[in-house]
Amino acid sequence: MSELRTQTLPGAAVWPPVLACGAWLKNSACLLQGDQVIWSPVHGDLGETANCLALEDSLQRLLARAEAPLRAIAHDLHPDFHSTRLALDTAAQRGVPALGVQHHHAHIAALQAEHGLRGPVLGLALDGVGLGSDGAAWGGELLWADDHAWRRLGALLPLPLPGGDIAAREPWRLTAAALHLLGRTAEIGPRLNALVGAPAASTVARMLERRLNCPLSSGAGRWFDAAAGILGLSVRQAFEAEAAIALEQRASEYLQQAPAPRVDGLWWLRDDGRLDLLPLLARLFDLADQGRVGEGAALFHLTLAAALADQVGRQSRELPVLLGGGCFANRLLSARLEQHLSAQGRQVFSAQSISCGDAGLAVGQAWVAAHWVDLTGHSALPLEDLPACA
Repeated sequence: MSELRTQTLPGAAVWPPVLACGAWLKNSACLLQGDQVIWSPVHGDLGETANCLALEDSLQRLLARAEAPLRAIAHDLHPDFHSTRLALDTAAQRGVPALGVQHHHAHIAALQAEHGLRGPVLGLALDGVGLGSDGAAWGGELLWADDHAWRRLGALLPLPLPGGDIAAREPWRLTAAALHLLGRTAEIGPRLNALVGAPAASTVARMLERRLNCPLSSGAGRWFDAAAGILGLSVRQAFEAEAAIALEQRASEYLQQAPAPRVDGLWWLRDDGRLDLLPLLARLFDLADQGRVGEGAALFHLTLAAALADQVGRQSRELPVLLGGGCFANRLLSARLEQHLSAQGRQVFSAQSISCGDAGLAVGQAWVAAHWVDLTGHSALPLEDLPACA
């Protein structure tokens, strides 16, 4: 049995005991109390029965470490996660509030907890997927947050996912989605028949045209998948983030031996706050056709970093910027984006001692819940009025 791990958080806050159950991928739970967070082991993905049982065991061990009556239990917004069901059941048994925390808000709150940040912040949360407060799949979000509220300021333009979740495992489907959004649906067959077979390519083309089983996702991970698919670096992924890892590797290799490509004119910010990178994808098709794969991989990273910095740059420069979510494991993207934001004169915070991905998410859930629950054990706001993103 793996041991629980204790970590001291900065700042003068002394928190009441709050339990957080984590998310679905790379699940880890924690207990926030005093000036410490007590971590469970990383259980892994909750699609596996053994990991669900391990989480149940960890929650009992964490509860046994509480030094005062538990005040709240935090969980992801997704109602079908095993972690969510456990949170609701445990809260009902103990007569305490169960508080749903939006996935990407939790990523940013984890950084607030790690660095002891109070007051309003800007957060860029980039990952594969998390349920948004509108019921859609999010993952490329610009958020404003303070100690008691948050709102969504912008997001990446959503991509359709033909076939739903399977599109996250098969980047060729995102290649088809990119062609469709660019008004080039007729190219899906000629470009993909040899890779995946004419029946599969034709089926996906029809799905996109008819909007059948093509849910939208603003997840940054899907943009990485689309770029890797366009450049021929990944057709089907053997493991999570394989396409993104290959894309970063080719980009880094290119930039070690060639000047950085120009990124001008490859994105635009829509009036609704969405960051549109379709001009970039169109350019990637051109580079792929010319065999300039490394240049395309570098161009994707540099454009994404510049575009995100442009999006952030429209907001108050007095606010620090927090970079959370699994996509920030990408060192090239992180370094370039931090350079841009620092040039704006901003303070930038990233994960140091806590995972930027879902393994560190629970402390963000707990941090949010601790701010929503005062030290007398009563909700600081009526539960039905807890702040949510517009």
